[in-house]
Amino acid sequence: MPRSSVLSLAFCLVALSSCTPDAPRPAPEPYDATAGADARRIEADVRFLADDLLEGREAGTRGFDLAALYVAQRMRATGLAPAGEGGYYQTVPLLKGERREEDAAFVIHRDGTDTALRFGDDFLPDVDFNRGTASVTAPLVFVGQGVHAPALGHDDFSGVDVTGRIAVLFGGAPRTFDTDRRAFHASNREKLRTLADRGAIGAIFVATDADEARSPWAHGTLNWRRPSMRLRSEDGTALDTFPGLQVVARVRAGVAAQLLDTGGHSARQLFAHAEAGTLRAFELPGRVTLASRTRVTPVASRNVVGLLPGSDPTLAAEHVVFSAHLDHVGIGEPVDGDAIYNGALDNALGVAILLEAAKRLVQSDTAPRRSLLFVAVTAEEKGLLGAEWFARHPTVAPGTLVANVNMDMPVLLAPTTDVVPVGIEHSTLAPLVEAAAREVGVGLSPDPVPEASIFVRSDQYAFIRAGIPAVYLVGGHQGRDGVDAKAINGAFMREHYHRPGDDASQPIRYDDAARLARLNAVIGQRIADAPDRPRWNEGDFFGEAFGTPRE
Repeated sequence: MPRSSVLSLAFCLVALSSCTPDAPRPAPEPYDATAGADARRIEADVRFLADDLLEGREAGTRGFDLAALYVAQRMRATGLAPAGEGGYYQTVPLLKGERREEDAAFVIHRDGTDTALRFGDDFLPDVDFNRGTASVTAPLVFVGQGVHAPALGHDDFSGVDVTGRIAVLFGGAPRTFDTDRRAFHASNREKLRTLADRGAIGAIFVATDADEARSPWAHGTLNWRRPSMRLRSEDGTALDTFPGLQVVARVRAGVAAQLLDTGGHSARQLFAHAEAGTLRAFELPGRVTLASRTRVTPVASRNVVGLLPGSDPTLAAEHVVFSAHLDHVGIGEPVDGDAIYNGALDNALGVAILLEAAKRLVQSDTAPRRSLLFVAVTAEEKGLLGAEWFARHPTVAPGTLVANVNMDMPVLLAPTTDVVPVGIEHSTLAPLVEAAAREVGVGLSPDPVPEASIFVRSDQYAFIRAGIPAVYLVGGHQGRDGVDAKAINGAFMREHYHRPGDDASQPIRYDDAARLARLNAVIGQRIADAPDRPRWNEGDFFGEAFGTPRE
């Protein structure tokens, strides 16, 4: 889209924003079913949402608000009813935390020597939403990967006491765990909760060589100034934090030896034990001083919510939720002179696919029996916060959300024959998704990288934690015409993920995106029309951890 057209559209959107929330909806646009029209609509949405004008759509910024306005008006034009709080919007209260370099410290006190690590180069403290400044000096204890899973016969805290100490640990979870339990126990939230419950007063996450190979420290710390966020309670305090942990810090693999090479242990040996699954807890000699400073301010952002009412007098009270995150990571440190992290694939493309799926369903000759909600959520990049807020505070009657279909970063840069439906094995959604794929004529492939635990790393996990079965559809990796789609997608992840190169200049396969929108629409229709709401499979880990009891 030419720059002049983008600016004109922006001015039109600002004018539209003066409309009252209860303004009558126009009749839906006629559905253009000519060849390629769906792909062109998706491309138009991506090119607007990923334009520099929106400055990377970071939650709580002008650029995000403009994107939310655009999506609300697209929902209105499509024929979706407003389903937010008096319009298409649901306010999400947030706290923004900004890490400060001043007063931050990491000093190892051992054998009469003080060794200070360098801020940014060697360590970074986590943002602290509970206090502006914090400092703690305490003895150390190494606790492996910080996993307490007695049902699996595993306890990284066996033989040590972390009360009043700083816990030192690696990320991840044992390779002996199945994929689901490994994903659950590898999450930062569960690790920090486990440490806090056991009385630790600080934590140090140590990157291993394997971590460095997957995600170089320099890439991760390039934008250390970028704010973090948490949900904000009515009294103004942060939700889902662990105040007993006074400072949490992270160190790069290259300086791990300064912390771990002592008492007959070495970082290199411990890295090997982590890969082999043979880590054991032990007390580390010496003490460490950790300090941090954080500026915390209240902000707000918005989810955008549209509704296609169901046609069945009884089932219409239940809702199938389509979700896609609208935010990206905003403006950051320049890479090759470009400081705007546009987020074309992550996740302008997912939002565009959601809008096209909504359009197909609104224009369908067969109205869905259950109601369908379409939610463009905020602050996914800050920790699934918009989805978490919606799952906890739905804009429809509590207990009426029956399933979630999520779309996040479909990497569609090569022609493919398949789609990866992450998570269908957990619930009775599986046969519905499989039937929809046969109808659309697309293959279904298993998750090619289950060790990445993506089922708990996008917005569907917020719904899962609320007990709602979910499926997360991503692009395929079976290339057509001899194309190595897996290699092309992998190159994008290494070179452009969360970097300015994720922009509309990428060779996005909009034909495959249109196919994915068709698949999403058919899945939604089948869930909506099924006689029974989806259920977790018997004995499923997530169903037992979060699901509601079976009747």
